[in-house]
Parts: sequence; structure tokens; C-alpha cells
Amino acid sequence: MLVLTRKPGEQIMIGDGIVITVLEGRGDGVRIGIEAPRGVPIQRREVIEAIAAANLAAAEAGPEAEDVLRGLMPPPAPPADPAVPAAD
Repeated sequence: MLVLTRKPGEQIMIGDGIVITVLEGRGDGVRIGIEAPRGVPIQRREVIEAIAAANLAAAEAGPEAEDVLRGLMPPPAPPADPAVPAAD
């Protein structure tokens, strides 16, 4: 791990296309800005871990979970009556 000390306004370059800019220090945290090519995903680690945990829980859910989810869905709309013209 590379550890650097930066001041607000200073930047860190990663490769040719990623620039991290220190925006400001706030108490025990720091605000940073990240510039990267559109194809480079940028996510907070805690969000990725929460999604992975939710996916794991969903994969381990039994058949009763499907019944619970079906109960949350609105009932299907009745089929359209072909004798009634559609409203414009």
C-alpha cells in the first residue's frame, strides 16, 4: 500500500486515466474527487460488501421467500376487452 500526505487541491495520478483530487479535510475525514474513464466502475467498498451480502442472503433463501415476494407484487391487470376501443 502506498501512503501519501496530500493537501487540498493536490492530486494523485493512477495510470494514465485516473486522477484523485483532495478537495478538503473535515475533522476525521477527507473529501476526494475522482476522475476516471466512463468504463471504470467507482464504488465505495461498503456498498459492494452490502450488495454481496444481500445477494448471498437471497441465494440462500428458501422457497418461502418466493411466496413472500409474490405477496408484495400488485395483482395482474385483467386482460383488455377486445370489444372496447382503446382510449387515446
